Amino acid sequence: MSKVIIIGCGGVGTVVAHKCAQNPEVFSEIVIASRTKSKCDAVAKAIGSPNVTTDRVDADSVDDLVALFRRHKPELVINVALPYQDLTIMDACLECGVNYLDTANYEPKDVAHFEYSWQWAYRERFEKAGLTAILGCGFDPGVSGVFTAYAAKHYFSEMEYLDIVDCNAGDHGKAFATNFNPEINIREITQNGRYFSEGQWVVTKPLEIHAPLTYPNIGPRESYLLYHEELESLVQNFPTIKRARFWMTFGQEYLTHLRVIQNIGMARIDEVEYNGTKIVPLQFLKAVLPNPQDLGENYHGETSIGCRISGKDKEGKPLTYYIYNNCSHEAAYRETGMQAVSYTTGVPAMAGAMMFLTGKWVKPGVHNVEEFNPDPFLEVIAAQGLPWHEVVGGDLEVDKI
Repeated sequence: MSKVIIIGCGGVGTVVAHKCAQNPEVFSEIVIASRTKSKCDAVAKAIGSPNVTTDRVDADSVDDLVALFRRHKPELVINVALPYQDLTIMDACLECGVNYLDTANYEPKDVAHFEYSWQWAYRERFEKAGLTAILGCGFDPGVSGVFTAYAAKHYFSEMEYLDIVDCNAGDHGKAFATNFNPEINIREITQNGRYFSEGQWVVTKPLEIHAPLTYPNIGPRESYLLYHEELESLVQNFPTIKRARFWMTFGQEYLTHLRVIQNIGMARIDEVEYNGTKIVPLQFLKAVLPNPQDLGENYHGETSIGCRISGKDKEGKPLTYYIYNNCSHEAAYRETGMQAVSYTTGVPAMAGAMMFLTGKWVKPGVHNVEEFNPDPFLEVIAAQGLPWHEVVGGDLEVDKI
């Protein structure tokens, strides 16, 4: 029986709160905190559980976070705020002796660049404090890393080629909308691509490399190579990997809107002056785009995310392996009021918190999810709404690209 604080009350935070409340035998007290307390109050009311309370916090302020932690004395903080705020939250955890979990790695506000180095620099401090920090516990990053660890544990003596494939085949009926925070989403997609090959990082132009891949229950979808943060930790933790790539699907209408947004300067992250006021164009765009939290009601279709891996099996013979989850937007909305992209991130965050609170993922220091035992985590997500499937010996398609 443990107390947690969930920082952030967007789509993912809403799912995390719902799923934690469904498991009161582990999460005895749940505090939802964000800059706008009224949003937290609305989620708590929708859940309707007496063990869910709310508070206000400015996650950019270490002092504000410290005050929050000292008021509530949680055992674990589940950080589903903005990636810019990871380090302030980690600083406050160290000051107050609180364990930490997040779903996305830190990135600075003024540069569209993300990597784990800033958070890995906290390893010794968390270890000396006897605190566990679990990084990247969403779906990708998150389940993608656990899938890879599961494959290494049960199927491979050497994993050589890893392709993480992410398809959203849903339709929300909007001309243009992002499935999670628009500012983070557009920054991620418009930067250069990058993949790992033979010990080196290869840089590509944004969305330069693409090919159709076939997704279960969905069919072929054009898939684009991006850089994604879990590649950085996976190639370190599984050094037999020769090549690691990440693919995501986008519809042509989405890409057309994205190209226009870039061409007219609305994807800029530097300040411009407007009527005597400094504004960041991308932040202004975020304010006028549909809120990802509001997309669920009319969202149809499903997501499909998984890992396609080839290498040598436990006996040294060639092996191909595909492990994946498909998630229905409609089912996610019926359960939590959120669409599947929020659901597939929120359920793993709850599951990782459960792993820590039940003693299965406890390791002082700062660790990525693939460094822990994958089996109990995958049991939990399957039981909590994200069943997963395996294809052994199938055609991975990615070897042709």
